[in-house]
Parts: sequence; C-alpha cells; structure tokens
Amino acid sequence: MPKLSVTIITLNEEHNIGRCIDSIIGIADDIVVLDSGSTDRTAEICKSKGITPIYALWENYSVARNNAALYTQHNWIMALDADEALSEQLKATLIDVKKNDELVFCSFKRLTNYCGKWINHCGWYPDLKIRIYDKTKTNYEGTIHEKLIGLPQKILFLKGDLLHYSYYTIDEHVRQTNKFTSLTAKAAYDRGEKSGLLYVLFAPLIKFIKSYFFQLGFLDGYYGFIVCLISAHATFYKYVKLKFLHQQNH
Repeated sequence: MPKLSVTIITLNEEHNIGRCIDSIIGIADDIVVLDSGSTDRTAEICKSKGITPIYALWENYSVARNNAALYTQHNWIMALDADEALSEQLKATLIDVKKNDELVFCSFKRLTNYCGKWINHCGWYPDLKIRIYDKTKTNYEGTIHEKLIGLPQKILFLKGDLLHYSYYTIDEHVRQTNKFTSLTAKAAYDRGEKSGLLYVLFAPLIKFIKSYFFQLGFLDGYYGFIVCLISAHATFYKYVKLKFLHQQNH
C-alpha cells in the first residue's frame, strides 16, 4: 500500500486542530504540523495526539505548505488546513484509493460550515481543491491564493467532501475580510490594476447579484444572505483600498 503524508498548517487553532487530526487517523502514514507561533493550546493538543509541531515564521500559504512538505517522510502528500477535516465518505474513498497500490494527484469538493450552517451555494460550493500531490513533481506558488504548479492532465476526483469549518462568528468573517482585502488590493496595485468610482459603485453590486441570485445564495437562507453581502463588501473594500494606494503613491 502506498504511503501518504499529511501536512497541516496552523496558527492558534485549538478549536479545530483536534478534529482535523482525528479525521486523518487511518489515512495518514505520517503527519507534519507546521505552526506559525500559536499562543493557545494548539501545540498542547497536537502533542496529546503524538505530534510535535514544527515552528516556522509565517510568510504566506505557499511558503508554509512548501516548508511543511520538507519534513514529510513520503513523497505523496495531502495538504490540509487546521480548520478542515475529512468527511467519512471522503475518508472511505481515500482508503479505497490507497488499497489500489497507486496514488495519483487527487481533487475533491470542499464544503464550508459558516456559523454552524453548511453553505451549499453562494459560489462557496462546490469548491474544488487539488490537495493530494507528489512533492517531487510540483510545489505551491502564489502569495494570496496559493496553487500547485505544473499539474498533470490526469487528476482523480474523489467522492466525499472536505469539511471546512471557516467562521464561528460573523465578527471573525468581517475581521478576516478586512485583512484579506488589504492583501488583494496591494497585489492588484503591484499588477498595475486601476480603481475608480465606477468600480467602487458597481463591482460590489455585481458581486452580490452573482453570488446571491446566479449562484443561488438565497437557497442558503439567512447565512447565505450574510455570506453574499460580506462578499460584496469585500469587493467594495478591495477597490476603495486600491484607489487609496494609487492616491498615496502618485
């Protein structure tokens, strides 16, 4: 049976890390937790499960995932975040794949839990992720949206969802949106993108209409509305911050 290492990147994930590790028992032949300096019980929980986290200064997701891969015992890796966990169906599917004595690049859907509600629309699902890869053939690139480069044409799709426990409160989502839009605005500025009044006025509206109506966010009820509204606000913040960067530097 082929060997599979699992990498998990963490920072203050005491509410999630135990669930993540428990979900890969029976799948992982080797577990590497790369921690960016947690001050809560993350390390304690890892150690209680027989794993000593490796500390690495945070730069971005790509660097963290690539650094974690350096410590794995095996070439085939499944890359997870601490707030993710394998569903029972996905775990069973992966067990069957390993029994076939050959691992390949694999993708699966990610289903997000938002404030206790599973979000099945809003452009959040199906959120297809390629997370099983051979570290000798590819690595991660990208400072904001990290992705594997040089992927093969054949990627096996696995049945079952990767469960993503994203935000426990709306306040967490708002804080993360503010942080994320600062990064995306800076990245857009570095690429030479422009912003103006039309972008600020209409891009958020278009984003809301797309996610709430065309991507059926209204079927997710109250929290579907909140997700779509905050996504629209994120678009607004991005273009406002981008415009401000241009004003600052010209």
